[in-house]
Amino acid sequence: MMKIFLVYPPPIEKRVYYEEDIQAPPIGIYYIGAVLKENGYDVEIMNWHEGKSFDEIEAILEQERPDIVGFSILNANRWGGVEIAQMIKKISPQSHIVFGGPGATFLWKHLLKNFGVIDYIVMGEGEYTFMELVRSIEQQGKDPSTIKGIAYRQNGRIVRTRDREFISDLDTIPIPAKYFTYRHVCSSRGCPWNCLFCGSPRFWKRRLRVRSAKNFVDELELLYKRGINFFYFSDDNLTINKGRIIEICKEIIERGLDIYWYAISRVSYVDDEILYWMRMAGCIQISYGVESGSERIRQILNKPLKRDEIENAFHLTKSYGILARAYFIYGSPGEDQDTINETIELLHTIKPLSCLFYILDIFPGTELYERIKNVLDIDEDIWLNRIEGIMYWELDPNLSKELILKFGETLRTEFYRALPEFVSSLSLVEKRELYKRHADFCSRLAMTFSHGDYSNIDLIPDKDVVAEKLYRMALGYAHEHRAYLGLGAVLQRMKRFEESIELLKEGIRYFPDSDQLHICLGISYMNIGKPKEAMACFERFPDSAQAREYLAECKRIIH
Repeated sequence: MMKIFLVYPPPIEKRVYYEEDIQAPPIGIYYIGAVLKENGYDVEIMNWHEGKSFDEIEAILEQERPDIVGFSILNANRWGGVEIAQMIKKISPQSHIVFGGPGATFLWKHLLKNFGVIDYIVMGEGEYTFMELVRSIEQQGKDPSTIKGIAYRQNGRIVRTRDREFISDLDTIPIPAKYFTYRHVCSSRGCPWNCLFCGSPRFWKRRLRVRSAKNFVDELELLYKRGINFFYFSDDNLTINKGRIIEICKEIIERGLDIYWYAISRVSYVDDEILYWMRMAGCIQISYGVESGSERIRQILNKPLKRDEIENAFHLTKSYGILARAYFIYGSPGEDQDTINETIELLHTIKPLSCLFYILDIFPGTELYERIKNVLDIDEDIWLNRIEGIMYWELDPNLSKELILKFGETLRTEFYRALPEFVSSLSLVEKRELYKRHADFCSRLAMTFSHGDYSNIDLIPDKDVVAEKLYRMALGYAHEHRAYLGLGAVLQRMKRFEESIELLKEGIRYFPDSDQLHICLGISYMNIGKPKEAMACFERFPDSAQAREYLAECKRIIH
């Protein structure tokens, strides 16, 4: 039987900070794997995007020697795919190399022209195209020209076949969770909008197709039964159809799936009812592409969001105990200090609890790339350089690297310094059935200040004060384990050990079997010179290495 690898290769630039959406293999690679598995093929998915050296990858290839290797290509990892393909051809010259995904779809001619190690390009939606290609390769010598949606070389000439039609019913594709474990899921494909910087309009032709609520929640349930309880819902616009998102949420609740999840939405597609059901079904974060505080720049980027829609979405999202995250782009056409000031002003109005700021980067397949390419006569050979994208500021005489770096520093500094103020403005809806979820939201947010990502950012003032307020807010809604533990630790850090003891004793009344609360209590006792009381806390958990360590310290103090 043929051995097939589906590979997510490493990017050109090593990531200092990994955004969750790029470190996991795209969901499409799992769908391709599921179709192949359903048809009896031996398939393995290799996430080599991070964590594997090329020596380790080479050792795996030497041992496994796959017959067909399909690469999931974004623009940023095309060179990683080429380098691994070269390695494969040296080890097993008879292996077949297939590139697919947006990066390959938009640069198909460039890749085939310049890299002889690539045998085929699968363009667009790849599940059945790839399977037909595998069958063609199995039947050695069969002409692949009848396969829709591929490009390849024939007698030294690059050939492209007819486009493949989109799959009309997404429910007919095998659910990947039957065969693989992952946490990035998607209930739809495509987006009707036409943002200047996004490749989705050309890849999906601005056409939205959806899975049924039942089919999507079937996937969640399969993964949940396998131990996955946290998910990234990767739809470009999960909430675009109000009835459907509410149906999905009710299905999650009816099946008793105790899950947490992140989502992406457009600010114009949320309201009270949608957010209520999303929160009840486990949503804890929604990301919104705001892009800029300048209406003029949003228009330039073809993101015509209305100011009141942005303000309303952030206010409502936070009020339901869902973390509202804002994506901003800077360094756009027309960017200057005035437009940066407009973004800062919008930040202070919408008060997001999480922000990501990106420099405008140009990629093949976007409307912006097509415009720039035509105006500046850019040749696709530019992608022979080891660059992930083209920074817009490099092409605009009114912008410079120094100015762009200054803009980014200004935006991040302003956000971090204002974050405690944003937290102070929180006001949650008074719905008793949401109280437990409000407690969860407040304690999760508090944890980011006391022990998580925000705790390491010096620009944020009074982090422990912010955390204490949020933990107490959580306990005002429900007796929440995370809140007792986090607040107990924060009070210890503030040297308020007596308060910590009283709080932790209260927590233990509600969670008597919590080793973490007992150990935290014991540490507070040690800090006020009561080792015997501390020992009583640690002795309850002889199987805990941490408890044994503190117990030994108590005995040393006493003796």
